[in-house]
Amino acid sequence: MALQLGRSFIDGIRRVLSRTGGVLFAALLALQILLQTSVNTAVIGFLPPEAAAQTQETLGLTLPISGTVATALFLLVAILSATYFVVLARGITRPMSELATFPRELYTRRIGRATLSVIGGGIVVSIAVTIGLVFLFLPGIYLGACLLFFFFEVAIEDERAIGAIKRSWNRTKGNRLKLAVIVLLSGVIGGIVGVLATVFDLAGAPVVGDLVTNTVSTLLFVALYGIIADAYVQIRGDDPSGPGGSGARSPVDSGARADHR
Repeated sequence: MALQLGRSFIDGIRRVLSRTGGVLFAALLALQILLQTSVNTAVIGFLPPEAAAQTQETLGLTLPISGTVATALFLLVAILSATYFVVLARGITRPMSELATFPRELYTRRIGRATLSVIGGGIVVSIAVTIGLVFLFLPGIYLGACLLFFFFEVAIEDERAIGAIKRSWNRTKGNRLKLAVIVLLSGVIGGIVGVLATVFDLAGAPVVGDLVTNTVSTLLFVALYGIIADAYVQIRGDDPSGPGGSGARSPVDSGARADHR
């Protein structure tokens, strides 16, 4: 199905302005802050005492724990983040009429396998896109567009890592130029967040900077994921009711059918 990019932006924002969007925003914000805090704490924890004291003045949020514990916390949050993207994909792609609910199936159905697939495949996708961006830039944008639906394929279609990569590659055919716009938008959002962080660092307010940048980052990226989700629903061809997606097939139902195959 041909992608209507403008509609994806409008309906994607509508998707996140829902109870499901609110839950996903709160969860991602908590994960972002925990991730930032654990990294800051780990850095300080492994530095010599004098260097740690000086560095702590320039870092933001930290916890009163050792570097080893902070590293373990970081790894735990990283795993939870992979689980989060599974839940996000399942939750935000449902029909508009279902977004006021948040059923258990979103975070229980085959969640362990899906999380492992997101972690394994995510590493492959990240390396491929990063190499493309570093060396020639445009190949990175192209790969980003081709693999944009990777974690949706894992979460909704119950694909494993390699299968999800292949399926995303095939599903994006014919729409990659439009999807590249979304990939570029993610870069713009990253740039905005980077500028904000720099401003607060220069102002000597790293703690406030961490809180503000993580909040803004979460808000913008959840909106972006809503746009990607709507693009996925359109291209997947599950949207017979037209704008708004009220007739889209629920990914929870799709997974239930997959369990019986």
